[in-house]
Amino acid sequence: MWQLPEQTHSQMMSYVIHTSKGKIIAIDGGTRGDAPYLKAFIKRLGGEVEAWFITHPHSDHCDALTEILTNPDGIGIKRLYASLPDVNWVRKYEPNGAGDIIALNDAMKKAGKCFNEMQPGELLEFDGVSIEVLAVKNPEIHPNALNNSSAVLRLKDSEKSVLFLGDLGPEGGEKLLKTRFKDQLQSEYVQMAHHGQNGVTEDFYRVVRPSCCLWPTPDWLWDNNSGGGKGSGPWKTLEVRAWMEALQVRMNMVTSVDGLSRID
Repeated sequence: MWQLPEQTHSQMMSYVIHTSKGKIIAIDGGTRGDAPYLKAFIKRLGGEVEAWFITHPHSDHCDALTEILTNPDGIGIKRLYASLPDVNWVRKYEPNGAGDIIALNDAMKKAGKCFNEMQPGELLEFDGVSIEVLAVKNPEIHPNALNNSSAVLRLKDSEKSVLFLGDLGPEGGEKLLKTRFKDQLQSEYVQMAHHGQNGVTEDFYRVVRPSCCLWPTPDWLWDNNSGGGKGSGPWKTLEVRAWMEALQVRMNMVTSVDGLSRID
């Protein structure tokens, strides 16, 4: 599995998994500006994506897929998975995000594709890699609307487990902790919610009990640097980093700091 680096100095999220028999799985993908790098990366692995998962329709997660559907340049996609909110709901509760989901839906239609609607508890298998859906969209949660409708996925093979949280916020995290899937959250690796700031709570991460953290986080966000040096920004990244230190997490991976990161 690879955590791909950002190409535009924006926060983004992009993961690619290569199974033992050569199948490619993609999760999110980043912005439109990240699409050329992602295309080239997928082509080096054969160019055919077995399954593409979108956690939620924010531009830094879904716009690379929108671009690839519009201009595939030899990239094939067999199946797509998501749990997207209704466009009218997005217009009501997060109107600034409506353009991204409309563009994605239009690209899907023009490409002759449709999403497989994910369901909580659904288990998908790919050459010994299992992906279980632990949470889907939350239309009843209106604060931080699209982030809190992030799908939560737990990837597992014979050796390791990875929990993908997308941009899940505190409200969505608290809801998930009250479901029957709470006991399935514990994972060796966790993708830090909302790029490692203003995501799920410290108590949520205590339930996950990760050994390693995956930070889809550019350097300026990692250091909470808005231009005046470390700690000068409004983001909570340094606070969340302190949580992980308290949990004695042994490894952090940061896209812009470390570049392309590989997890074997």
